[in-house]
Amino acid sequence: MAFPSSQGPRLGLITGLLLCSCRHLPFVSAFAPSQTALVSISLSSSTSSSLSQSSSPVSFIGHRRRHHLSRPLPSTKMNAANTNDDKGGRNIVIIGGGIQGTSIAFHLHRKLSDSGRDSNASITILEATALASAASGKGGGFMARSWGNGSVTQRLHELAFDSYERLCSGDDAILHVESYRKLPVLSVSPGPDSKPSAKKAKTSGGNKNKENNPSMADIVPEWLDGSIGRISPLGYGDDTAQVTPKEFVEKMMEYVNRPEEKEKGPGVNIVVGKCVGVDYENGDGDDSGEKVVKGVIYVTTSTTDGSDDDEKEEYLTATDVIVAAGPWACQAEEWFEGAVQLPMEGVKSTSIVWKPPVDEEGNLRKEAVDATALFCGEDYRFGTHLEVYPRPDGTIYICGIGGSDYITTSELQSSAFLTNCPPKPDRIDAAKSAFQLMSATYATQGELSHAQACMRPCPPDALPYMGRVPGYRGGYINAGHNCWGIAWAPACGMAMAELVLEGECSCLDLRPFDPARFTVGKGRGGRGRKKGSVSVGEQW
Repeated sequence: MAFPSSQGPRLGLITGLLLCSCRHLPFVSAFAPSQTALVSISLSSSTSSSLSQSSSPVSFIGHRRRHHLSRPLPSTKMNAANTNDDKGGRNIVIIGGGIQGTSIAFHLHRKLSDSGRDSNASITILEATALASAASGKGGGFMARSWGNGSVTQRLHELAFDSYERLCSGDDAILHVESYRKLPVLSVSPGPDSKPSAKKAKTSGGNKNKENNPSMADIVPEWLDGSIGRISPLGYGDDTAQVTPKEFVEKMMEYVNRPEEKEKGPGVNIVVGKCVGVDYENGDGDDSGEKVVKGVIYVTTSTTDGSDDDEKEEYLTATDVIVAAGPWACQAEEWFEGAVQLPMEGVKSTSIVWKPPVDEEGNLRKEAVDATALFCGEDYRFGTHLEVYPRPDGTIYICGIGGSDYITTSELQSSAFLTNCPPKPDRIDAAKSAFQLMSATYATQGELSHAQACMRPCPPDALPYMGRVPGYRGGYINAGHNCWGIAWAPACGMAMAELVLEGECSCLDLRPFDPARFTVGKGRGGRGRKKGSVSVGEQW
């Protein structure tokens, strides 16, 4: 989106993209229910089948395709307190193993272990591929405490920012996330076409961009030594920070599954499989007509290409199901029989990662990559408006590359790009060229580490879906966090843990994020970030 030229490199030109690699964590476990009974199963859309019906009315809303059960489904009676066994233990299943789903699991574990209640509870993450395999493994991890001021998301920004600092750094931190740090931020407009050599970019042993901006010299990074236009500060590191989201996910799961933690609380099980439906039964003893969540049906495959031919259907007993599947959470419309409409657009974008620069002998120079993030103005030569995030390991992550694809709700409901989300070669070249104009260091010494792509989930009003599924006891949605999903994750995890375990949320006002707000159609809104009242989100 083009902004008025009078704004120069101001906030209106700042992009808002947090893009989103993939590594299995060592917490995969089987989950085998112990009780069985034959139940009635109805598959939605044009495909349906049924098994023998038990005396208790049970329904399963499945997927578009027919799925054959390899064994009878388990049956466990649930009461109004949403427990599913005689011991009163709750089986909480979170669909989605990104930073949002793992944050919910982390805070559920902490609340249960700190309180000492419900010693028979279990927490399971059902993830289609691997933890942090989508946006949470490919994101920039930028966060800003005050950039939601005056909006309904202000508390999300503040609570999450403070939580990251408390969990990740300092003597009292329990996660010790090495990639977390506060850092300053600059707004940078593109410069002319000239590409100076690294030698010419230095004057009398200094960086010319530092010398031309003496009031900001201490936050202009050494590697920003190429052709740039106007620059201005967006923050000096007091309320802006970064984290590598994949490390944060790994540290949370390592923590909750430490032996000493599992003595105090349930830990978190990881099950690899793709959800295809939610099992429920009608509530007993009340006239509300509310359905009671009973379990989750998912499929696994032993083939590397994830083909349907080798799918095996499995079942997880559940008293509570929290859908935290990013852009694919809109599949829950079908799982909950239309009780919520979750319009979603997936913005599929490319990002790149640079290796640290090297010296004349080929040694990596991590220390040369000083910490200042850049939000760059529109560069019409390349169709980019870069976001540049140097990381503590000496790599530089870049998004805001342009050329995004917009994936519709119906495509996401068909699992578009769930297992394979390739980057665009032309956007890789564009980002490389645009950045090398800005950095003579990377023009002469830079080497790309890798390129990637992922999607961020965008509801029509750019606000997340957080709350209960109406008409379903034990059904919850937490998805659609747009470009702030990584930045807000700790706050969302706290809020959903409170809602599930306490019945209400005290740390946030969830009313603006009601998952059912689009069940009756409304107009389409914008996407992206705001800092105060100024829109700074990317719109391409």
